[in-house]
Amino acid sequence: MADSTPRLRVGMVGYAFMGAAHSHAWRTAHRFFELPLTPELTAIAGRNPAGVADAALRMGWHSTETDWHRLVERDDIDLIDICTPGDTHREIAIAALRAGKHVLCEKPLANSVAEAEEMATVAREAAEQGTFAMCGFTYRRVPAIALAKRFVEEGRIGQIRHVRAQYLQDWLSDENAPLTWRMDKSKAGSGALGDIGAHIIDLAQWVTGSDIVGLSAITKTFVTERPVGGDKVGLGGTGASDGEKGPVTVDDAAAFTARFSDGAIGVFEATRFALGRKNAIRLEVNGSKGSIAFDFEDMNVLEFFDGTDDAEAQGFRRIIVTEPVHPYVGNWWPAGHGLGYEHGFTHQVVDLVRDLAAGAQPRPSFDDALQVQRVLAAVEESAEASSAWQPIEKEEGR
Repeated sequence: MADSTPRLRVGMVGYAFMGAAHSHAWRTAHRFFELPLTPELTAIAGRNPAGVADAALRMGWHSTETDWHRLVERDDIDLIDICTPGDTHREIAIAALRAGKHVLCEKPLANSVAEAEEMATVAREAAEQGTFAMCGFTYRRVPAIALAKRFVEEGRIGQIRHVRAQYLQDWLSDENAPLTWRMDKSKAGSGALGDIGAHIIDLAQWVTGSDIVGLSAITKTFVTERPVGGDKVGLGGTGASDGEKGPVTVDDAAAFTARFSDGAIGVFEATRFALGRKNAIRLEVNGSKGSIAFDFEDMNVLEFFDGTDDAEAQGFRRIIVTEPVHPYVGNWWPAGHGLGYEHGFTHQVVDLVRDLAAGAQPRPSFDDALQVQRVLAAVEESAEASSAWQPIEKEEGR
């Protein structure tokens, strides 16, 4: 019997690392979750004709374009999924929203606060007409992190006092690793700060339900030039041209202390130079009644300390987040069969599709992402001013 569920026809721009992850999610979501709309991989766009044709074949897209403008113009596409470097986000997202297409845009939202403000304004205007935009802070959809937020909302850890957030990688530790677009400020906006720091900023604010309102920061570039040629392959690239080097114009690491709107204080660190750490996203929140702790390198586990337990029984408990009662997990495997990195993208599609069908604003919205952009900008401003304290004005309506 043919599936009579209405289609959500998707056009995606970009087909590298994020494009592959998003494609898998669009293919998978409706096969494990009951959705009011069935995603259809209608078209994929990329500048290289051979490259985009190969990507479409491998990832299951029905057609290709070599100009994203054509994707926006097509009548058979309902949503534009943006998986390109940050310098392109503003133009594509605004064009898509003004053409009446829903938008899913990878993080960080833009390369500057001004760009993000414009995108958020257009998104608000589009939402009034029933067209919605969402930013892809995918780690919100990791079941253990979603469970952590649930515990905070239920009051299990009481009033929040401390937040500690780290994102540690090591793929740039080798000073001979080649130069890629991620190390070019004109394309990426910033380095470890925007690439991975944006994630822990979003997670800390989302889990706690409180915005960062001020901070003091430092940033550091450890390797100031690298071999060129890295954009030809992979996340960090392999190999490079003979002897030629180019400048690294972004930070390699960023760290800052912060104050939250509810009075809590926070410590943040993002680096791509933590040798031995591959994708360690760590979040710990301490409250008046208990604590939660998470590390993505053990992503199916949430540690929880209940300060109301008897003294003889106190200690962090290790919750294996694979039970059907845990967020998202009931649609997957039997208890004890862990999920992986790709599942967060599938859950993102699930939440997005359900919100679109209900005519509801998907989260994180562009306004949520704008708040993260303001924090990123404040970190750079503070670092440039010898770690001077930088206040962040709270967005009206947040």
